[in-house]
Amino acid sequence: MGSRIPRLDGQPKVAGTEIYGADAAPDDALWLRALRSPHPRARFTLGDLDAFVAARPGLVRVFTAKDVPGENSFGIYPHLKDQPVFSTGETRYRGECVLAIVGEKEAVEAIRIDEFPIAWEPLPPMIGSKAALAETAFALHDFVPDNVLTRGRVERGDVEAGFAQAAHVASGAFETGFVEHAYIEPEAGVARRVGNTIEVFACTQAPYMDRDEVARVIGLPLESVRIVPSACGGGFGGKLDVSLQPMLAVAAWVLDRPVRCVFSRIESMISSTKRHPSSIQAKAACDAEGRLVAYAMEGDFDTGAYSSWGPTVAGRVPVHATGPYKVPHVRNLSRAIYTNGPPSGAFRGFGVPQAAIAQETLFDDLAEDAGIDRLAFRLLNAIRAGDTTPCGQLLEASAGLAECLEALKPHWGRLLADAAAFNAGEGRTRRGVGIGCMWYGIGNTGMSNPSTMRVTLSGDGRLVFWNGAVDIGQGSTTVLTQIAADALGLPVARFELVVGDTFRTFDAGKTSASRQTFVSGRAAEAAAAALRAEILRLTNAGPTARLSLDGTIVTVEENGVVARVDLAALPAKADGTVLEGIGSFDPPTVPLDAMGQGVPYATYGFAAQIASLDVDLDLGTIKLNRIVAAHDVGRAINPMLVEGQIHGGIAQGIGLALLEEYLPGRTENLHDYLIPTAGDVPAIDIILVEDPEPLGPSGAKGIGEPALVPTAPAILGAIRHATGVTPRQVPVLPHRLWELLREKEGRS
Repeated sequence: MGSRIPRLDGQPKVAGTEIYGADAAPDDALWLRALRSPHPRARFTLGDLDAFVAARPGLVRVFTAKDVPGENSFGIYPHLKDQPVFSTGETRYRGECVLAIVGEKEAVEAIRIDEFPIAWEPLPPMIGSKAALAETAFALHDFVPDNVLTRGRVERGDVEAGFAQAAHVASGAFETGFVEHAYIEPEAGVARRVGNTIEVFACTQAPYMDRDEVARVIGLPLESVRIVPSACGGGFGGKLDVSLQPMLAVAAWVLDRPVRCVFSRIESMISSTKRHPSSIQAKAACDAEGRLVAYAMEGDFDTGAYSSWGPTVAGRVPVHATGPYKVPHVRNLSRAIYTNGPPSGAFRGFGVPQAAIAQETLFDDLAEDAGIDRLAFRLLNAIRAGDTTPCGQLLEASAGLAECLEALKPHWGRLLADAAAFNAGEGRTRRGVGIGCMWYGIGNTGMSNPSTMRVTLSGDGRLVFWNGAVDIGQGSTTVLTQIAADALGLPVARFELVVGDTFRTFDAGKTSASRQTFVSGRAAEAAAAALRAEILRLTNAGPTARLSLDGTIVTVEENGVVARVDLAALPAKADGTVLEGIGSFDPPTVPLDAMGQGVPYATYGFAAQIASLDVDLDLGTIKLNRIVAAHDVGRAINPMLVEGQIHGGIAQGIGLALLEEYLPGRTENLHDYLIPTAGDVPAIDIILVEDPEPLGPSGAKGIGEPALVPTAPAILGAIRHATGVTPRQVPVLPHRLWELLREKEGRS
């Protein structure tokens, strides 16, 4: 649990030295195992726990709600600490934690659940938003009598007038379900008490948020809680919420022994957050020339038993629901609904992928009604720099959707011609081509979103980047170090790294909302620039000077004049630092008012993707042939990492469109829950469009979530092009498509 300071040596190799949550723990660590509800809703009573422990050598203690030293609750928002560490009498979803069994590993793992002294009384659950909104529904939480956790709204212009003047109108209802993150690494970690502090080493996307929740649960000041992020084997939003951190901390604090835990795959799947299921009603309209005039959407998002990131989803969806287009009359409404489903949280897109499916499908309808090519329809309506969004925000720069579409034109024409030639032959297989577009606001929605970074030189010549941004596999550690190196003027290979440790780094904010390259990148750039300015000041050099570092000597050369700074001769701080630069950045935003007007994001990512696929009309099966993706990333700091993110996002978009359906009690493992494999992912062509963002480091924006959003709409459009049927529920499993095809033929 000591500091991890990996070195970058500039060589593209995999050393296998990262330490994940399950890889390290003190030798004397006890083992923790959670007991979870097997029912979506139930009351329970506990028997004699002391006798149960005493009768089993190797067990040390069973922890319940009464053993929590501080508050037995946690949550994302300061006013919504609605999820218990340990349930108190009634569970609200299948997988909810009731208690924790702690002891020697063999003894803990030997316990059969059916021998544990707990009695269950299953209760009728509310499954799905419709049930939770019914007049007969009970209140899942007393403080929300109608089960509506929160509402979102964006309204501009006169929607009814817009529809009245339209030449073409399209509408529809759309459904999506729970989707599992399916990261490779299940939750794992260890906690230990060190005097009057508690340390937690675990996989996380948000170490400072973890710190705040652990401090609340233990009843400690923030400065007494240390979070040391392990290497993270994937997150995608699923490791933004705390999972095992609070109960590990409780057990380690009370017992004054290190305590570790590793979730099984099934435990990870039943207990972790999911993508929000959605029920969306939407309506879109254009004039005779195909120009959009109005869009209206009402979306209900099943946030499950606890709030998690429900308010963020409800707030982000209305902002994005029209897609990256000019629409003068807009009314987008959303609700996050409490149900007895698993908590729905953050998952690569915060509700935007669900909304994009509805919006892009309706725009295909309008293009067809207006007799306009689908790509041309999008190009005609693409929002550009100088245009105003439905939130009233003027896009001043870096709005590259039109460039993405222009880049796709030759691919679009070629794939359409290929499909037409293929379909001219007889056979039961039909080829289709679809297109989907997206925009995505980078960072938090209309609220402060800061990051602070630090770069130091020590008296012994060590150059250290103190980086609080957690890398969850997307490559932020590499990219941020590249940005800092570029701003300072020294090679990446010279940097030592301290990443994520809340005792050693500043808060860089959570790794989500595609924000780290843009927000933390600007902070890293500023920190390195501040350190460079200190060096130049000491040598009276100008901005064009070149730096080099050899041992403890910094050499500064400008126009043939050479100056040297001996770091060992400078006065040092207690930690050995002699020179430092600290930089912060908080993107300029304006909170949304009651009508959703404001500046929700300082910048947006844009993209367009094409999908080509074949459909077996007899079986309803789908084979993807190719995806072509054009993404405006502002500037690609590390093109290989950008392309990797796009490949990964497309793979997850394929899962959303065609494969992935989490059903509590039925698909709680990776045998029954299907995710795309290499055989499901087709050839992918990537086109990077660089429309620089003036606020971004070297013009960069973000790519993590934008990579996924347009994939499912493009696939659904291709299915429609191939078959003439329009799927409105995902995933489009073979039996669902088969039923749509039979309905089209007029037979059941």
